[in-house]
Amino acid sequence: RVAGSPFVIDVHNVHRIYDLGEVQVHALRGVSLKVERGEFVAIMGASGSGKSTFMNIMGCLDRPTRGTYLLDGLDVSKLEKKELARIRNRRLGFVFQGFNLLSRASLATNVALPLVYQRVARGERHARAADILKQVGLGDRLDSLPPRISGGQQQRVAIARAIVTQPTLLLADEPTGNLDTARSHEIMELLTRFNRELGLTVVMVTHEPDMAEYAGRMIHFLDGRVVTAQEAEASH
Repeated sequence: RVAGSPFVIDVHNVHRIYDLGEVQVHALRGVSLKVERGEFVAIMGASGSGKSTFMNIMGCLDRPTRGTYLLDGLDVSKLEKKELARIRNRRLGFVFQGFNLLSRASLATNVALPLVYQRVARGERHARAADILKQVGLGDRLDSLPPRISGGQQQRVAIARAIVTQPTLLLADEPTGNLDTARSHEIMELLTRFNRELGLTVVMVTHEPDMAEYAGRMIHFLDGRVVTAQEAEASH
């Protein structure tokens, strides 16, 4: 571990090759980038550009074929599955396009779920879930079920669940993909607020330029590489 690293993400020369029998697919081709603590970064690129593969590696759901990935100073490139699962639970928060909520569990229970895996006591779990739901504007809906609330509200619950563990890094994969324009802007304002107020490091994949505008920095992927905005534009 690199003590006191200013970078939450430090990726050097990462390649990801999928071996499909007779064919090898080069999903990432020597990606190097750094994300500082407290940054809000948007990753952009067309389908097949490598951005989803990159997010899977950032989220410790996949490993690089070669190259190194330091998460908050810790080299996670070669860790065993059990260690990666522990890091996902303790250091990472995930928000997806589909809200992935348990439909028969209350909002408070959904939000508290990651704390169960951390063996946090029941009373503290409920208190923390109630507090974070209040912060996303749903403090009066603790006992509601997900199907009874709107899509925008469900994504707020998903964000609350992602940050209840106080993660080092929040990974958001097309978080506004299922929402209308007004709800999309509400979700982006919420992510921006948590980034500023909590100092939460946010990395978001999006193909929507107006959503990417909320980020402090945009990173463009093309054919498994990081390219300039001009190169990405020229490829269209």
